[in-house]
Amino acid sequence: MDELLTPDEMARADAAAIASGIPGLVLMEAAGAAVARAVRRRFRPARVLVLAGPGNNGGDGWVAARLLEGAGWPVAVAPLAPPRPGSDAARAAARWRGPVVPFSAAEAARAGLVVDAVFGAGLSKLVEGLAAEVLSGLAAPVVAVDVPSGVDGATGAVRGVAAQAALTVTFFRRKPGHLLFPGRGLCGEVVLADIGLPGSVLPAIAPRAWRNGPGLWRLPRPGVEAHKYARGHVAVAAGPGLTGAARLVAAGARRAGAGLLTIAAPDAATAAVLRAGEPGVMVGEDAAALLADPRVGTWVVGPGLPPDSATSALLRAAIGAGRRVVADAGALRAAAGDPAALRGAAMLTPHAGEFEAVFGPAGQDRPAAARCAAAATGAVVLLKGADSIVAAPDGRLAINDNAPPWLATGGTGDVLAGIAAGLLAQGVPPFEAACAAAWLHGAAAHRAGPGLVAEDLAARLPELLATWWID
Repeated sequence: MDELLTPDEMARADAAAIASGIPGLVLMEAAGAAVARAVRRRFRPARVLVLAGPGNNGGDGWVAARLLEGAGWPVAVAPLAPPRPGSDAARAAARWRGPVVPFSAAEAARAGLVVDAVFGAGLSKLVEGLAAEVLSGLAAPVVAVDVPSGVDGATGAVRGVAAQAALTVTFFRRKPGHLLFPGRGLCGEVVLADIGLPGSVLPAIAPRAWRNGPGLWRLPRPGVEAHKYARGHVAVAAGPGLTGAARLVAAGARRAGAGLLTIAAPDAATAAVLRAGEPGVMVGEDAAALLADPRVGTWVVGPGLPPDSATSALLRAAIGAGRRVVADAGALRAAAGDPAALRGAAMLTPHAGEFEAVFGPAGQDRPAAARCAAAATGAVVLLKGADSIVAAPDGRLAINDNAPPWLATGGTGDVLAGIAAGLLAQGVPPFEAACAAAWLHGAAAHRAGPGLVAEDLAARLPELLATWWID
């Protein structure tokens, strides 16, 4: 159930189900029943106003109104416009025998609960005029059908205005807009309902996006004969005098399972500071020698490094030596306006500002921007944020939604780069390594709890990894 369908893909799923012999009205009845059921489970009876648009989303609302009214709730329907004659929505509306009231702010103000069935996930225009006036002024709790009206189901962007929902009921599979901000913040609780669409329609659609989670990747599990060399050797480039970032990367990589970890110090003074740190971390002062050693197969370049020509040269040298390279922070800034400089890296881990510096503004369609960046560089792109996006050069995409807000503190991104590198070193492919790292990063933060600082994250990884490593 982790596939994410764009509105166009969802329309194809509906069409395939109907072509297989499932009447569209049957699907609409099931969707409306799911909305009514969710309302009854989560709210006490109240005066309900169903705001119904002219399309299938509105049809779902007409069905929900009929079923709630049949359960004894006081319900009225306010149609924005009548359904198209002969459509499933028109047939659903014809079964309604209750009150029909004007689509107006005054009617909405009288409601104790509003069912928003105006526009669906595939909205392609701005919400404006009367619809915008009513939706922007809602004061009662809102239950959205599929998505809050005005939210683009493909990107999470708001087209004009959108009401804040307490609950969103969607069907068959989630849309990217349920996980991507700002749409995610407007959905409230999301209920995914089964309405009888068969999973057999998915192979023909071939979805290329998923909600990130353990079902999407497999973590390496050492065999009984494993040794440290078999689990990979990670090198981290440290900045001059800026040792904290490299040490956080090292902690993440080691806790993720890398067998060996060496920090490449730029000078003797920095090396001395690093050698006073964790005893299991090796420190070297000759990056060229490390690059020449084929056993040091994975490099993290960027955290704590200045965005200068020396950083660019080290990045190119690591890529040129055929190493698996995670490029972050200073390495990304050093490639500002020049995505070609990152070609050959295994993974890029930018936050929004670093992404914009290299590739330009992501805009409202962040999945498309991340996919383009991955295709341009040949690297997996982990675009970090509250709704991190992982994009592969072949078009695969995952959205990570388990990051708590207390992850927004300095150094946590360094730990994330280290986790990803530790997994790469053990042979996890880049897309799966980025997805697993993002999820483990969020899960570790949840276990650490509010008040987290970056140093807390790596220490939480063993208890998570025990789920996979210990029978």
